This record gives sequence, C-alpha cells and structure tokens, in this order.
Amino acid sequence: MSAVGGEPLIVGFVGLGNMGGALAANVVGAGLSLVATDAAGPDRLPAGGTWADDVASVARAADAIVLSLPDGVVSESVARQIMAAVDGRTTHVVDTSTVGVQAAQAIDALLTGAGIAYVDAPVSGGVDGARARTLSVMVAGPDDACAAVEPVLAGLSDRRRRVGERPGMAQALKLANNFLSATALAATSEAVAFGLAAGLDLATMLEVLDTSSGRSAATNDKFPNHVLTGRYASGFANSLMAKDVGLYRSEAGEQGIATVIGSVTEDVWARFAAAEPGADFTRIFPFVAEGRPPTAD
Repeated sequence: MSAVGGEPLIVGFVGLGNMGGALAANVVGAGLSLVATDAAGPDRLPAGGTWADDVASVARAADAIVLSLPDGVVSESVARQIMAAVDGRTTHVVDTSTVGVQAAQAIDALLTGAGIAYVDAPVSGGVDGARARTLSVMVAGPDDACAAVEPVLAGLSDRRRRVGERPGMAQALKLANNFLSATALAATSEAVAFGLAAGLDLATMLEVLDTSSGRSAATNDKFPNHVLTGRYASGFANSLMAKDVGLYRSEAGEQGIATVIGSVTEDVWARFAAAEPGADFTRIFPFVAEGRPPTAD
C-alpha cells in the first residue's frame, strides 16, 4: 500500500499478547516500521518497534493498523477509537482477532462508514507457528483493500490465503477450523485416557495414532509437544478456545446448521474453562482424563 506522502509504510499494532507479540515481531523482522500499543503496557513491544501510549496515537502514526485482540467487543471498541482519532493517518485495518462473522461485518460497516477499509484476517497455527512464520492467515475483504494491505499481510506470515471478498468469510473459516481443532483435541484426550487405562504407553499410542486414521493436529503436535512432555505451553488459553467454540455454535445456528457434535464440544470446553480459568488449552487432557466432563445420559 502507499504510505502518506510517499513516506515509508508504517504499520500500527494493537494487542501484544502471546499471538500479537509474535506477529508484531514478524512485522519488524520483515523490515516494516512498527508503532504499537497494548492495554498491559510495553513489556512485549518487540525490539525495533515504537511504543504508543494509546490507540489514538497509533492511528495518528500508522497507515495500516493490525488488531490482535481477544474478542469482537474489544475489536469494535478499538475500531471506534481509531475512527475517533483526531488527525488520524490510518486508511486500513487488518483484524487478526477471532471475532465471529457478525462482529466482523459490524466492524466493517463502522470503519467503512468512516472511510477506513477493513480486512478480515484471522490466523491459525499457534504462537510457535507465528514465530516460524508458518501460521495460516485467512484473508477476506474487497479486492482493493486486500491488495493494499498485502505488504502488511506478508509481514505477518509466509502463509496467506484469500478466502472471500467480504469481511466475515474468513471468520467463518476460522471458527470452523477451531471447532475441528477443539473437537479433535477433546476426543483425542478421551481416547488416550482409554488407552492408558488399558495399559498402553503414551508415546507408543501417539506414534501409532499419528500414522493411522485417527491422526490430527492433536496427535502430531499438541500431544507430542505439550502433553507427552508435560510442557502445556502452546500459548493459547482454554477460555479463548471456549469462546471460539461458543461463537461457532452461535454463528452456525444463524446459518440454520444443526450442531449436535458442537454442543458436546462446547460443553466440554466451557466446563474446562470454568474449572481452570486461563489454563493452556492443551491441559484439556488431564481435565478429560480425570473424568470431570459429564458423560452422555
């Protein structure tokens, strides 16, 4: 995209949590100028970035702003602050947060009405994937907006895919992805608990499962790297996964899709998040293994 007055492109960033901090570091590593803010303070500002005290200051400095925030309510609040910034420079917003279809559409309408283009761009692949530049960026928005922010998207990751022309479409794909991830991880936890109770070795189970038809990201990543090692440090909280599965069910209901499996998955994750608030989402294995989720009647 073209910066104001032909000056070098400046990328703003709002939200420097586990994922946001890694993505912001990628932006700097790609050689782009970064100005960032976070409600928790500047501790996670990547080296080479410039700190801003608030969202308005970011909007006055940046051509495009990337959001990495916990939910749609926060994203909309930040969007309104960007719109309200006096002498704002920002022309595009790239939202990497998982906010849901309806929230993305609402934020798009707000920003578009203020002359700011909105690109729906949630990510998947975890913090490790962000650091390795291998996480997927799902992109949806009008042709001109997506083309304009391509240098920003390229700064985030080496894997980008445009999935639709309207904001909200990338959110739909991200929610479908996270529902599958959440279901596979919960189901694998139950299956592994069963195998262990029968006397099987965990490492042996994972080796066989990951070369058999039960293979998933749970068997080739989450269990080997976090459960087997006892690390439980993927960088993604159970409360966020519970929120995403709840969003999936809500949005699917709006589309008239039955969510029989979704209701079970949502119940398990809601109970896990309530029992261990803020725990790494890979800790669902001991939660399931201890039998705390209710069995079906």
